[in-house]
Amino acid sequence: MPPPPPPSGGSNGNGTSNLTVSSEAYAPPMTENEIDAIRSRYLGVDKKKRKIRKMNDRKFVFDWDEQDDTFNAGAPAAVGSTRQGAQIMFGRGHIAGMDDGGGVLPGGRRNGNEGGMQLVDPLERRKAAKSGLDERHWTEKPLDEMKERDWRIFREDFSIAARGGQIPHPLRSWAESIIPQPILDVIERIGYKEPSPIQRQAIPIGLQNRDIIGIAETGSGKTAAFVIPMLAFISKLPPFTDENRHLGPYALILAPTRELAQQIESETKKFAGPLGFTCVSIVGGRAVEEQQFNLRSGAEIIIATPGRLKDVIERHVIVLSQCRYIVMDEADRMVNLGFEVDLTFILDKLPSDTMEGEDQGEQMDVDGETMVKKGRNRVTTLFSATMPPPVERLTKKYLKKPAIITIGEAGRAVDTVEQKVEFVNGDEKKRQKMLEILNSGAYPSPIIAFVNQKKTADMVAKDLQRAGWNAATLHSGKNQEQREAALQSLRTGDSDILVATDLAGRGIDVQDVSLVINYQMANTIEAYVHRIGRTGRAGKQGTAITFLSNDDEEVMYDLKQEISKSPVSKVSAELARHEAAQHKVSREMKRKRDAEDQG
Repeated sequence: MPPPPPPSGGSNGNGTSNLTVSSEAYAPPMTENEIDAIRSRYLGVDKKKRKIRKMNDRKFVFDWDEQDDTFNAGAPAAVGSTRQGAQIMFGRGHIAGMDDGGGVLPGGRRNGNEGGMQLVDPLERRKAAKSGLDERHWTEKPLDEMKERDWRIFREDFSIAARGGQIPHPLRSWAESIIPQPILDVIERIGYKEPSPIQRQAIPIGLQNRDIIGIAETGSGKTAAFVIPMLAFISKLPPFTDENRHLGPYALILAPTRELAQQIESETKKFAGPLGFTCVSIVGGRAVEEQQFNLRSGAEIIIATPGRLKDVIERHVIVLSQCRYIVMDEADRMVNLGFEVDLTFILDKLPSDTMEGEDQGEQMDVDGETMVKKGRNRVTTLFSATMPPPVERLTKKYLKKPAIITIGEAGRAVDTVEQKVEFVNGDEKKRQKMLEILNSGAYPSPIIAFVNQKKTADMVAKDLQRAGWNAATLHSGKNQEQREAALQSLRTGDSDILVATDLAGRGIDVQDVSLVINYQMANTIEAYVHRIGRTGRAGKQGTAITFLSNDDEEVMYDLKQEISKSPVSKVSAELARHEAAQHKVSREMKRKRDAEDQG
């Protein structure tokens, strides 16, 4: 075969030749795969998304349109295909052969003269079943018809929260309780119409002889909440005789101040006296010999302040050898007053065998003489408005698996107190403003005014007396007789106004106080809450008016927050705009600001 002819072309003058390719040269066609590869390389490929169909979106496809009426009234009906619409009867009828509870009806009733099985939408059946629920409020139901949902609503209505395992249902009324009949008769005689929220939950738990931590608002009826279970407990113990009266009380109640202790004594005697039990108070301000004389015949119940009780124990005036029921009221206040060491001393003096054995959270049987042999048999109840670390230490050491009850929001003022604020600087302007409020006639006596110093209390009382008001004073400079006389004069109406320091801020129960005036703002928001808790008690409305000055900047933020929580109070515009009310002001920040102002 001859060689192929050389390609045509000429020289370019540089000794090289110009090569040309003929347009007639053969180019093989591209395959589909090559074209797809090029398209994918330069243009990308649109991937088909996988369509996922929801199970509920699937539809059956029939040979007719869904809008067509496929029922021919003139055509003969197939056997067992009589057309009947399901009749929803809201719990009174039966649908698709199912009873109200979702069970299948007996065959005779299902396939009788009512025709064939009827298909009903399950959603409609659920709606019908739901509509058949008992929607009556708990107030319309007898006790045995109360469901768990009703009890949840009940607790919400009274702002009751309880935890600790096996919590019994709260009291709806005194008549439905398991309180012993003699105590119920006393309650009726005293005139207690309805239990307060703390009483509704604390009494059923207390009747189980369980340890309790109660966190409740001021003025919530705590005294009866622990006195009633305590009396039920000691009523099952052997009566006092010459053989056991020298062994000390069956029950001990501790309170932070002598005023509160005497108030508890007065309230406890209303219940204990008709039942034949003796109550004695051991407080400061009275001679030890006098209190020793009161104890000569023994007392089932002792009400005491920690300091004085520690003193009489060390003097061997009293022993606690058979004390089985302990109540610590306002434990946070006792700790704040420095009684933590005294409390520990007293609790350690209780019989050691009363903390052995049985777990808390189970009911404890008490049957008198055999009580010690049945294991743990001390009941400890602690009430507090707040739970600072020292109180938590006490609960961990001396309470075993307690039930914890919270009423409302811990540390808050009651919702029946309207809180008002007036910005007043200087004692003269405060005096004028207070007289203006008192002379308005809007607030009947009794009225309580709070100050921070003893000398201020005496000064304000003298100013009020010069203005024609009957004013009494209560502070630490007064002896016991003077304090009792001041409180009694306010209760009887001989005095219109009580001017007091924070000594009277907790535990003093003077009925129907219409107004509390904070002539000087309290140093802490906790003390403020306890002060205004003297009014608005037992469900009645009250008013608290606070005089603020530039010296109160440290508490303005907390005060604004406290007032804003109250449904019956409104933060004043001046307090809301005040710079110190926008954020917390520490003592150091205030000191620096005052130094800058003076510079």
